[in-house]
Amino acid sequence: MDKLEQLLNDLVAINSINPDLVPGAPGEAGIAAFIAEWLEAAGLEVTIEEVLPGRPNVVGIAHGTGGGRTLLLNGHMDTVGVAGMANPFASRIADGRLFGRGAYDMKGGLAACLMAAAEARQRSLRGDVVVAAVMDEEYAGLGTMAVAQHYRADGAIVAEPTELQLVVAHKGFVWLDVETQGVAAHGSRPHLGLDAIVKMGGVLLELERLGQELSLRPGHPLLGAPSVHASLIHGGTEMSSYPDRCVLSVERRTLPGETVESVEAELEVIIERLHRADPAFRAVVRRGLVRSPLETPVGTTIVEAARQAATGALNRPCDLSGVSFWTDAASLHAAGIPTVLFGPAGEGAHAAEEWVDMGSVEACVQVYLATAETFCR
Repeated sequence: MDKLEQLLNDLVAINSINPDLVPGAPGEAGIAAFIAEWLEAAGLEVTIEEVLPGRPNVVGIAHGTGGGRTLLLNGHMDTVGVAGMANPFASRIADGRLFGRGAYDMKGGLAACLMAAAEARQRSLRGDVVVAAVMDEEYAGLGTMAVAQHYRADGAIVAEPTELQLVVAHKGFVWLDVETQGVAAHGSRPHLGLDAIVKMGGVLLELERLGQELSLRPGHPLLGAPSVHASLIHGGTEMSSYPDRCVLSVERRTLPGETVESVEAELEVIIERLHRADPAFRAVVRRGLVRSPLETPVGTTIVEAARQAATGALNRPCDLSGVSFWTDAASLHAAGIPTVLFGPAGEGAHAAEEWVDMGSVEACVQVYLATAETFCR
């Protein structure tokens, strides 16, 4: 087993399930301690920074000789749960694939970041290479937000799995709750009640129409059209009562240029239209979690350095791509750090069988290192 394979095997063996997804899960403390020790042994300056109690980030710096740009390599330590998996933390290798929870999402990319940063320390680059192993990407992205508050860099690579594609754009999302308001009453006294669940029916029909309208928009050249869907719904207290409230949770996937205010306005228009048609209809909209989309301009130094590195390492042209899912890259970009995504190939993110292609992990090491050699001059 070579050094990279051993490192990834060790990372997968550590249970780092996000406790916000699985109550009682251990979180990132154990894997953070392992990574900190590994980076210190590689000669990097290491800092462990607790973001939430017992849930730290680890930041390692391979200091340059001075005067060059700083490159940030970012990967998250947390994983989703392991329901339905057999031996999720006992990795196995078959046909060049390493199996286990987190191998693909995203300990493969994280291992490549660690290896590249360790090697960069030996190259006497002018600029610094900073590797951030972050917590909580799978839930709210608090780890990278903390890194963005405390560290500056001239460019960043987030090592999410991208099938060895260079990604410069992804969608964001807005979570909203719509609450319809009724009047509670006993089921035997309909003249006193107003059914909040029934009133939600109009919202659902309008939401379907909105989704159809969004799908017909011109969209983004790399990301396509925006979208909206109903995620959760609940209301009522018992069979024999009219419910006085019903809450619908909505997810709206956003494109670069869209704002949370414009998304909220779409639902406010629906509510106003339903109220005009039915004066008894009343509803409110509440904003939940919001994460911005990403769009890093072509021609940005980090884009061109990473594209040049990928073209050389992969021996093929490297086109720019977009992905539909949200990543921590948007948080770095929002903090003024131009960011791209480049990561390994595999399958099974959040699935019962997960694997990463080891050849692609090795390719990521080469791409990150070649990017650093160009970018940190």
